[in-house]
Amino acid sequence: MHIVIAGCGRVGSELAKLLSSEGHNVVIIDKNQTSFDRLGTTFNGITLLGNGYDPDILKAAGIEKADAFCAVTNGDNTNIMASQVAKKIFKVPKVIARVYDPKRADIYKSLGLDIISGTILFAAMLRDKIIESRFSSYLIETGELGVIEIDIDDKYKGKLVEEINLPGEFLVTTVLKKKQTIIPGPKTVLDKGDKIMAVVKTTSLEKVRKIFGL
Repeated sequence: MHIVIAGCGRVGSELAKLLSSEGHNVVIIDKNQTSFDRLGTTFNGITLLGNGYDPDILKAAGIEKADAFCAVTNGDNTNIMASQVAKKIFKVPKVIARVYDPKRADIYKSLGLDIISGTILFAAMLRDKIIESRFSSYLIETGELGVIEIDIDDKYKGKLVEEINLPGEFLVTTVLKKKQTIIPGPKTVLDKGDKIMAVVKTTSLEKVRKIFGL
């Protein structure tokens, strides 16, 4: 994929390095030359000095052939402006903007932008760590579903995944075994010591907890 990133701060630089290491064509834009120092020596993408909402800079970054654009500068207004330019003018298929102010997130979503609020996300992560040690709602962007982590003990040793799934309520999506992590099929056999990750309806959370003794 050809991916353009606006903002080479902590998040932008890490995202750029990750995507680049996976073989994607990455162009990252920032108005401060020293920001590119965060990329280190292994980054093999392209850096451009300028503003991420400047059409000329975006054209130089190859925005017209971009598969995705991500705005992660330290300013909400800049991120929204850049995202709107990428989406409305250059018709980039996937546009994501980071915003700090939770109050603005819903407003910008109503404009058709794909928004990630780091403030909301981090608060949700901390809440889950404090209140729900095994359950995380932030992994799925809806209040209706979450992800739960369960350790397999003697009671469920030898069970098939299809035997513990609850249609419409609880679905095992990942099994972490001692030497590998797998996406299970219905006939996958569970062993003692396995750790499963499952999608669960929040309304069924207490039911699932009782079943597994959590």
